[in-house]
Formats: sequence, C-alpha cells, structure tokens
Amino acid sequence: MEINQITEQILKCAFKVHSELGPGLLESAYEECLFYELLQNGIKVEKQKALPLIYHDVKLEVGYRIDLLVENSVVVELKSVETLTDVHTAQVLTYLKLSKCKVGLLLNFNVKSLKNGIKRFIN
Repeated sequence: MEINQITEQILKCAFKVHSELGPGLLESAYEECLFYELLQNGIKVEKQKALPLIYHDVKLEVGYRIDLLVENSVVVELKSVETLTDVHTAQVLTYLKLSKCKVGLLLNFNVKSLKNGIKRFIN
C-alpha cells in the first residue's frame, strides 16, 4: 500500500470511530477503538510503539511512545483536547524524525466534526 492509501484508510477508520463515539471521551478510548478498526480492516498497526532516542551511538530509553504506528510508515498521534497547540505539532514532528517515517497524522477527537481535528505532516 502506498502512503496516500494508508492515510486514507486511517482516516476512514477514524471517521467511523468518531461518528460512533462523538467527542468528549479520553484519548485512550479513541486509541483503542481506532486500533481495533484498523485491525478489522486488515491494516498492520502497532499501539504504544516504544521509540528510543539514539544519541552519539547510545540508545536511550526515554519513554517516547507513538500512539499508533501504521504499516511501519505512518505515525498517528491521537488527542482529545479543546485545541491543538504547537506542542502537539512538535511532538508529531519529533516522532517523525526519530522514527524516520515520512508521514504523520495528528488527530483530535474532541471536536464536533473530525475533519476539523486532522493535521497531516510530511517529514
């Protein structure tokens, strides 16, 4: 699958989750449901994927975790917040850099319409 097909499938599943649950739940609830939907659609996905930091040839386990890593190529960071901030953007960009993935999605489920809670990033 190419990147655009992967992101299309992720967003299709995210819209399904959001339309069934609506806004207002914890991030972890949306994460579990999106993880389930992706698996049901035959998409390879890892949840809470540990992401070490390599510094001067030393692997540091500093607690970075990607919410969902889809098809080993798309980082998905989920939020359930009133407003996305620059810190959320920086988090996704950092995960893209550390994982060497080219595409990231920042999804905020705490919105009336999910289309207003989607940000796509290219590294």
